[in-house]
Amino acid sequence: MNNDYVIAYPSTLKDKVLELRNSGFSLGEIAKKYRIAKSTISLWVNATPLNKAALEKIAEKRLIARIKGLQTIHKNRVNRELEIKKMAKEIIFSLNLKDPHLCKVLCSLLYWGEGSKTGYRTAFISSDPIMIATYLKLLRRSFTIDETKFRALVHVHEYHIEPEIRLYWSNLTSIPLSQFTKSYLKPHTKKTIRPGYKGAIRIAYYDSRIVNELKAIYNTLAINLGV
Repeated sequence: MNNDYVIAYPSTLKDKVLELRNSGFSLGEIAKKYRIAKSTISLWVNATPLNKAALEKIAEKRLIARIKGLQTIHKNRVNRELEIKKMAKEIIFSLNLKDPHLCKVLCSLLYWGEGSKTGYRTAFISSDPIMIATYLKLLRRSFTIDETKFRALVHVHEYHIEPEIRLYWSNLTSIPLSQFTKSYLKPHTKKTIRPGYKGAIRIAYYDSRIVNELKAIYNTLAINLGV
């Protein structure tokens, strides 16, 4: 027995559909209004060219829909970022960042990634002010520091005003200018000048015990993780 069947629609319904389409209604809007499949409506309207006013109205609706879609995407992205920031705060606020042991672990990981591994002094270089400030904060919380053992060297380009760059990093690190060595002039292609770029700074601290302790901590951590 053949179960296929054809739905019979009143002839006036097709006229109403065509009228709505020529008024600029989308296939989806018409389908929703009359509860008819979009494929059926498409068959009905394809043979009838749309007038200019309808085309303009449909184009306008598509533009509005696109803008709304982009706004929704942006809103969802902002919400995801807020959720991630909330999660990050919950994690960090659960830690005791005044605990010297935790600070040593964090400091050793930063040093492992960005530090120069010599045997007699720590040397940490970055152009990221936040990273430099974080490293120094952790280092000072982790160990009893003799501030006179710090030495700083800035990397500048020829477009920098060197005294301003040195003062900027001195204020950020709380290392006196008297403990800054001669600046290193980095070769520059002159193709790109980065507005606001403060160059990079290398901060050395002369204490072999500290550098050995930082190395031991990140190596022990790796072993404990089964690396």
